[in-house]
This record gives sequence, structure tokens and C-alpha cells, in this order.
Amino acid sequence: MSSVLAVVLATTAIVAVVLLIGRYKFNPFIVLFTVSLLLALVAGMPPQKAVASFEAGAGHVLGHIATVIALGTMLGKMLAESGGADQIALTITRVAGKGRMSWAMMIIGLLIGLPVFFEVGFVLLIPLVFTLARRTSTPMLLLALPMGAALSVTHAMVPPHPATLLALAAYHADTGRTIFWGVIVGTPIAALAGPIYAKYITPRVRLEGPPPLAEQFSNKDVPANMPPFGITVFTILSPVLLMLIGSVADVVASPGSLPNTILHFVGNTDIALVLATILSFYVLGLARGFSRETILRFTNESLGPTALIMLLVGAGGGFGRELVDSGISKAITDLALGAHVPLLVLAWMLAVVVRVAAGSATVAMSTASGIVGPILLQSHGTSPELMVLVTGAGSVALGPMNDAGFWQIKEYLGLSVGQTMKTWSVIETLIAVLGLVFCLLLSQFIH
Repeated sequence: MSSVLAVVLATTAIVAVVLLIGRYKFNPFIVLFTVSLLLALVAGMPPQKAVASFEAGAGHVLGHIATVIALGTMLGKMLAESGGADQIALTITRVAGKGRMSWAMMIIGLLIGLPVFFEVGFVLLIPLVFTLARRTSTPMLLLALPMGAALSVTHAMVPPHPATLLALAAYHADTGRTIFWGVIVGTPIAALAGPIYAKYITPRVRLEGPPPLAEQFSNKDVPANMPPFGITVFTILSPVLLMLIGSVADVVASPGSLPNTILHFVGNTDIALVLATILSFYVLGLARGFSRETILRFTNESLGPTALIMLLVGAGGGFGRELVDSGISKAITDLALGAHVPLLVLAWMLAVVVRVAAGSATVAMSTASGIVGPILLQSHGTSPELMVLVTGAGSVALGPMNDAGFWQIKEYLGLSVGQTMKTWSVIETLIAVLGLVFCLLLSQFIH
């Protein structure tokens, strides 16, 4: 397949999805499923393989994301019903003040995002966004977008995320220096793409009303028996702490030993979240006077509104898999490789291309670094640490519709496809472009 044809097919598919969902109001899942299959068929895939490819892509994404969304939603429901989210909201309001709420959410996102995937951090913090928006009468986007931008920056640029660790190995970069420059570069990027852009775009996005999920995560009245601030924060941070423990397992215990295995197990994303959710059933449920029957009702009720989110996340994964299996992704990547540009720009371009083709930032970063890593070893004068950062910046570009995060943002915040592109897709692109610019500037001083 020629690179030009690949670009045309991918562009046509994306435009078709936007028009069918945004303008003609077709069901998003049906649109993604149908367009994905048509794209694969036009690209020359046999019909049965096209269907199998979509199923494989959807299943791969949902195998992880569905568990994260389900457990995170249960934990959020317990925070809301117990008054824990109100306790944190009131404390943040008292400390930060109403005028600095968006900056407070950015800082929280940067801290929470360090050890966890974007999807995990988002489901942990979105109940807090809903509660803060209601308690302070602050526009929801003014809180959610800075939080999301901060989570995305740390996911892409600061170890110990798995993709960043793969890039560190591919470029033979120093971990300490990468973390240092990641913080130096990532913080202003999070500020520009987060609170500053959110302040600009929020008045220009008209929401019909609070999203359905906001209702189950927010109490209209402040509960009289709110849990203490400390135990509430500990409950939210417990999965983060467990994941941090898992990330240092090989440092504190020899690989293959029983302690090492246990630490890796409890540090697994799904295990950390289920342990935190079970903890919430006690400290935010039974200890607050809720019966077991009531807690069961809370958890069952919370899962209903997430069904469409899971379907769309899975469909986005299927769409991305069709792009890869049909050869469209490879053809576009070959086009980027043919451009004779500096290594920093090449790594960024490849990450952007794979991001658009596959959807996943993790796949984009690991793929791009795997391609450019051997080239870097044969050249001189480019900082390996900056290569990690610029690849991570490119890996989040555009916030495409085949990325799970796109549909997560859209459904949780109650946005249309067009509104999601004006907010989230622009934020992700700002992160990517600013990351490239900052890294190019820094490359004049560090090598």
C-alpha cells in the first residue's frame, strides 16, 4: 500500500466518524464498528480477518480498561456517598481558594499521575472534579481539563511509566536526568495546556447540563458524618502507593524471590485498585454506618452509566487495530521515516504517526523509540534524555478517536465529539507541540 493511499484512507475514516456521530447523530459504537470494518475492507483485508481484527483490538483494550473503569467507578461512588469527596473538596477550597481551583487540580494531577496510567488517575480523580464543581459553582471543564492535562504530561514524560521505561532502555538514557528534565519541561507544559488553555476554551464550550455520571458522584447536601480528611486521602492514594511499591520491587527484593513476586502482584494496576476498593467498602462504608446491602446497592448502581463508556473504549481499540493490521499504520510510518530530519524531530514525528494509527500513547512511544533507538546509537550530539521526552510528547499528540482516553473524556464530561476535539484533542496536541519546542530549545544547551 502506498503512503499516500494510507493517509487518504485514515483521514477519510476519521472524517466519517466525526460527521456520522457529530452531525448525523448516529450511535457512536455502531459508527466506530462500521467505519472500522469498511476501512479494513477498502484496504484489502479479507472480511473474516477484518472482523477478527476489530474483535482482537476491542478485547485487548477492554481487558485492562474495563476493570479499571469498573473499580474506579465503585471507589468514586463510595467517596461520594460517604462524603469523602465533599471532605476533600471543602479542604482544597479552603486551602487553594476558589480562584485557584484549576491550578490546584493541575498539581493534584501531576502528583497522582506520576505512578499511574492516565486512565487510572482519571477515574480516581473525576469524582473530586464533579464534587468541586458543584460545591464551588466552578465550571466543570475548568477543573477537569487541567487535571487531565497534568495526568497526560506525567504519563508521557516522567518515569516510571512502562512506555517511558522502554524508551529509557532504547535510548540508553539516564533515569535520574530524565525525571529531572521531565519535571522541568512537563510542569510549564501542564500549565499552558491545562489551566491556561482551560480558561480560554471553557467559556466557548456550551454544555447542555451536568453529565449523567456527575449525578451519582455528587451529593446535593454535605453529609453530616463525613469521614476524616486523612483517611479519605489515604483511601484514594492507596492504589498509587501500591503501584509505587510494585515499581521498586526489583530494588528492594531480588527478582524471582517470593517478596519480589508479592510486591509485583500488589503493585499490579488491577490488584491495587481492587484492594483500594475493598478498603473503601470498610472505611467509607461500614465505618460510616452503611450496611452491606447498601454498599452492594451503591456498587451495582454505579456500574450502569459506565456501559457505553466501556463499549466506546473497546470500539476505539478495534478501530486502532484495523489501522495496524490493514497495513495503513506501516505505510504512514514509512512515510515519516523517509523524511530527512533531525533525530529529535524524527522521533517526535514517528510517535505522532503511530499515535494516530494505533491510538495508544504507550504503543506510540515504545514503537517510535524502538525504531529510532538504534539510529541514536550510531550518531552523536543528541541528548538521550531529551529523546525520551520528545518521543513521549509526540506519543500523546492529537488525542485521536482510536484512543481510549478520547471516549473516556467525552462520556465522563458529557461532551459531543466536536466539543471533545476542541478541548481534549487540542490539549493533547498542545502537549505534543510544546514538548517538541521545549526539547529543541534545550538541545542547544545539553547533549
